[in-house]
Amino acid sequence: MIFAHDTVLSLQAAVALVNSASAPETLTTVAELDAFFDRFDYTGRHDRTRTELEEVRALRPGLRDLMTSDRDTAAELVNDVLAKAQAVPRLIRHAAYDWHVHAVGPDEPLATRIAVETAMAMIDVIREDEMSRLGLCADDECDGVVLDLSRNRSKRYCSTACTNRNAVAAYRARQSQA
Repeated sequence: MIFAHDTVLSLQAAVALVNSASAPETLTTVAELDAFFDRFDYTGRHDRTRTELEEVRALRPGLRDLMTSDRDTAAELVNDVLAKAQAVPRLIRHAAYDWHVHAVGPDEPLATRIAVETAMAMIDVIREDEMSRLGLCADDECDGVVLDLSRNRSKRYCSTACTNRNAVAAYRARQSQA
């Protein structure tokens, strides 16, 4: 395992959130935010309002910058997020998860918790010098972020759709040459 479970889950959530801005755009309704909240096992305050949805959607450009920047810039961005939120890391145990780190309280807005949990996960990425685990989709028509947790660092596409589209294009190219 490269990272602890909470780090992996936070990185996966951040990538999903950032990629929700790509065409076709998702995370456009409160119901989709509810599903996102449940999918990535968030706990604490969840207002289920349009305002909360817009606050979470507003995180996407900053998280994209954080996850696609160089290591030094990422460290600066992490420090900014944590300082702005007045984050104080503490060990928490709840639900199906053993001890893990939260840095803001459960009553903070969901957007704040997502930003801080992503920043905390990025601390592990930066400290382990694993920024190469994050990159951009190899599909020329996609601007999605890729989280590569594979052992051999071979993940190139952000989604199954991009993987399949490129596999079909490569197959057709080979067939036309034959």
